[in-house]
Amino acid sequence: MKSWSRKSALACAAISLFAGLLRAQPKPTIVLPDPRDAAAWQKWTAEIGWQVIAPAIDPHTDADSRALALADAVHAAIENSSADPAHIYLGGRGEDAALVFYIVSRVPDLWAAALALGGSPKPALASGRIFAANFSATPVLWVSEGAGDSDIAARLKSAGLNIAWRDAKSISIGQCFEALAHFARSEFPPLADCETNTVKFPRCFWIDAAKFDPAEHNGALASTRLIDGSGASLDLGGFGYRLTDPGPGVLISYLPENYIGPLKIGDRIVELDGQPLADARDFDARLNKITAERPSVILVARGKERLRFDTLIVLPRPGAFVTARVQGRYDAATKTLRILSRSISEMRVTLPPEWAPVALEWDGLALQTLDKPGCYLLSIDQEFLNAAPCPK
Repeated sequence: MKSWSRKSALACAAISLFAGLLRAQPKPTIVLPDPRDAAAWQKWTAEIGWQVIAPAIDPHTDADSRALALADAVHAAIENSSADPAHIYLGGRGEDAALVFYIVSRVPDLWAAALALGGSPKPALASGRIFAANFSATPVLWVSEGAGDSDIAARLKSAGLNIAWRDAKSISIGQCFEALAHFARSEFPPLADCETNTVKFPRCFWIDAAKFDPAEHNGALASTRLIDGSGASLDLGGFGYRLTDPGPGVLISYLPENYIGPLKIGDRIVELDGQPLADARDFDARLNKITAERPSVILVARGKERLRFDTLIVLPRPGAFVTARVQGRYDAATKTLRILSRSISEMRVTLPPEWAPVALEWDGLALQTLDKPGCYLLSIDQEFLNAAPCPK
């Protein structure tokens, strides 16, 4: 009896240890921009053993702050070994589908792939902050059934966005996750290519822009900013609406802080230049066909009131939107690292052990070979390229 107890105790200890090891194994992870949708995704991923991360974020939080909060949650999950860094995926459905496109464009180096269910990328495109380069290592699967969605996806793909579209009637949710699982994130891809318009999002895999300088021009790196259609808009302030909201007209669902325009949340734009608007998609399609700026008139329904407002249709200003772009390419055959950049005067570059030693070039300027792996601070000063270990 005593011997049996000892064996049982050892067996229990072994089982507990094994269970602990299983719990400690990093899991493929789907990350959501909206915690209110977590239950559905947890149900979908339960059978395949994935975990769901949905940080508690106020639904009124702006998209940039939401992207930063998700990045913090992902880094924490990697550090505590709950998330497999090679298999972290971004997901969203309905109106959150636009956030999938937006967040990949803002934080391009965390995701193996992304899944957008329903919705549309158009609200993200309207922000002017979707850069095709940022999707080069992060494919997006968009599954929807909206009229014209396949045409939108085709236009985006031809413009360089790494997107695949599937009709929602032709693919199951299980097949969506199977498609995602084929992609793995590399911490050090041989090609890193990113564009940004703000210092809040400077990272590009193994490159981290440290100083921005619009005077550092480079005609070899064009902007990859995407706008679907003409990008025309009404000069009424940054009002927001959901493409999926039913008509009639366009329901105003968001106004920026300190908004001083004539609109109020809950208003409906029901006519544009005397023509009734069926819904938000109709409004969006009409604006994107306009290629010249001109005066315009809208009719707004506010409760029982009907209000007429004179405004302007405006187009994006070429050159008014300053961005920075960096493209780094490692050539294993020649052991050379070539970096091109625009509007960047200083950056941190991290070399993995398998790349060192490596010959470095930045915008055509050559530097002596970097012999050791690790982080280097690169800077250009009066056409001289300097490299030093990153300060700790």
